[in-house]
Amino acid sequence: MTTEDKIRAQLAENPIILYMKGIPDAPECGFSAQAVAALKSTGIDFAYVNVLAAPFIREKLPSISDWPTYPQLFVKGELVGGSDIIVDMADSGTLKPLLTGED
Repeated sequence: MTTEDKIRAQLAENPIILYMKGIPDAPECGFSAQAVAALKSTGIDFAYVNVLAAPFIREKLPSISDWPTYPQLFVKGELVGGSDIIVDMADSGTLKPLLTGED
């Protein structure tokens, strides 16, 4: 399985997945910490990949998502964005409906 195949499988298998630096209980950068806090505020479970522990994914994902930085949130296989977008959506009340599929 190629790295791209692995990423596409992760996106297909996890309705909500955050590619981040570190893990939710111990983010390793401020942007990942902000994204995790925003996601946790919704009370909805999400999967994650620690890109620091997965260098091949860290290197390949930006070419798939067309997003150069981390974290990256995907919902139903579609890129939502990075920490600023995630935090803004949480603040505006639009994140939880996106995660639950309720519009």
